[in-house]
Amino acid sequence: MTSHLNEHGITHLRHVDLAVTDYETQRRFYTQTWGLTEVGTDGTLSYLAAEGSPEQYVIRLRQADEKRLDLISFGAESKAAVDALAAKLAAAGVQLIGDPGELQTMGGGYGIRFFDIDGRTVEVSSDVATRVHRKIDEGESIPVRISHAVMNSANLAATRDFYVDVLGFKLSDSLWSAHMGDMMHFLRVNDWHHSLAIATGPHTSVHHVSFELRGLDEYLRGTGRVMRAGIKKVWGPGRHLAGNNTFSYFIDPSGNTMEYTTELQQIDEDHWHPSVYDIGDPMTQDQWGTADPMSEIIARESFNDPDRGVFVAPPV
Repeated sequence: MTSHLNEHGITHLRHVDLAVTDYETQRRFYTQTWGLTEVGTDGTLSYLAAEGSPEQYVIRLRQADEKRLDLISFGAESKAAVDALAAKLAAAGVQLIGDPGELQTMGGGYGIRFFDIDGRTVEVSSDVATRVHRKIDEGESIPVRISHAVMNSANLAATRDFYVDVLGFKLSDSLWSAHMGDMMHFLRVNDWHHSLAIATGPHTSVHHVSFELRGLDEYLRGTGRVMRAGIKKVWGPGRHLAGNNTFSYFIDPSGNTMEYTTELQQIDEDHWHPSVYDIGDPMTQDQWGTADPMSEIIARESFNDPDRGVFVAPPV
């Protein structure tokens, strides 16, 4: 991983935290079907790790009366980087959720939480304890790590600019439509093509969260296993043009879209120039031609429900 790619010392995507109304159903889905490992619970919190990842957890579930995104968390190089970012955010008028401090979640660490321009809670943290993890075996069709998260925004350009100008993310590529204009911006903080993407949508919500599998065979085995479990597959298997990664999208029991992927492109920073890809070209969506063409039905699934947690800090 290229160090210091991000000017504020933001290093990678750590985890995505979801509040759900069907907590036990979701716990079963993520452990028995999706292939994550529950590494701890705290009341009505469930911490779910990817076996191949040093992150303490990649998904956190919280039992709640309303479905929402609790937060999206990114790593930072050091406490000093967290403090410097907090000062920059405050100076820029970004609404902080408290001062930088010790985290009270699994693995501890030191972090800051704030609202992005759409009202999502974002956490940036350092010094989180790493988890004992392992190499995923050949044929083992469970997630190695969290790959990326995509968020819907009704203010696509402004949200992209917030992450680029305020948080120092770099634009990798964009998707464009002749009818709609810009549709998605892929943003990176390290040499992976994207850790975060922003999609144009009717409201603020989770578009999808993506998990990387070991390789093509494991990705297809995993796709088949989730299909056989009766989980609704909305799109895939296929291979995107932007990022060059494979995709299989499923709907989890609470209506969030989850993706299995592999072979996400790694970027040579010195020679990369962002491209704009026309989604009207079938090759943009799926280089293989194995996935159904992108349709309004597929697109609507990824709009998700309007997020109930906008500009409301999660309780934990």
